[in-house]
Amino acid sequence: MIEFNRVKKVYPNGTVALEDISFEVGDGEFVFIVGASGAGKSTMAKLLLREEKVTSGHLTVGQMHLDNMPDRVVPYYRRKIGMVFQDFRLFPNKTVYENVAFAMQCIGEPKKNIRRRVPSLLEVVGLEDKLKSFPDELSGGEQQRVALARAIANNPDMIIADEPTGNIDPQKSMEIMNLLVKINSVHKKTVLVVTHEKTLVDYFKKRVITISDGRVVGDHRGGMYG
Repeated sequence: MIEFNRVKKVYPNGTVALEDISFEVGDGEFVFIVGASGAGKSTMAKLLLREEKVTSGHLTVGQMHLDNMPDRVVPYYRRKIGMVFQDFRLFPNKTVYENVAFAMQCIGEPKKNIRRRVPSLLEVVGLEDKLKSFPDELSGGEQQRVALARAIANNPDMIIADEPTGNIDPQKSMEIMNLLVKINSVHKKTVLVVTHEKTLVDYFKKRVITISDGRVVGDHRGGMYG
C-alpha cells in the first residue's frame, strides 16, 4: 500500500524534516507513527496527502508515484484517502449531516446516495441522533467522531489520523481509537495514526514506527513505543 524509499524532505528555509526514510506498510495494516514534537511525523502525513513533495527518494501509495505526480492528478489521488485532523476542521455553519455530506458532494455523489449513506456513517460512529446538531453543540469527542465519519464517507483505501486524540479527554480518546481499530479490522482499511500518546500505543499493541530527528529509529510490532 505505502512505500517510502530513501525519502528526504528539505523545506525552502533549509530545514531537513525527513532524512533517508524507508519503510513499507501493507494493505490493511494498522500502524502508529510516533515521536516527539518536531520529529517529522506531520511532515510524513503531509507527504502522503501530497500537500508537500519529497525532495529526493521515492514515495509510492498503491500504484501512484507521489514524487513525480502531476498536480492535476492530486485531487483524484486524495479521494482515496480519509484524513482525520487534531482540530477536527468541521464547518461551524453546517450541521453534522451537512459536514459529512460535503465530502461526498465534492466528488459529485448523487443526492440519493448521500441521503442513504450519511445516516449509516453516523450510526457507525454513534451519532445517528445528532444529524441536525451544529459542531458547537457537540463535545470535542463527538466532533472528532463527525470528522471520522466524514473521513470514511467516500470509502477511502487509507485513513490518516494526525494526532486525532490531541484535543479530547482520555476516555474519548479511547473511543476514537476503538473506532479506528474497528474500521481497520471490519472494513479492511489501511490506518496510519500519527500520535505522541504512549498510553494508547501501548494499549492497542499495533505496529509502531518511531521517528526521531527526521529518521526512523524503531519499527516494532506489539506496541513498543520508542
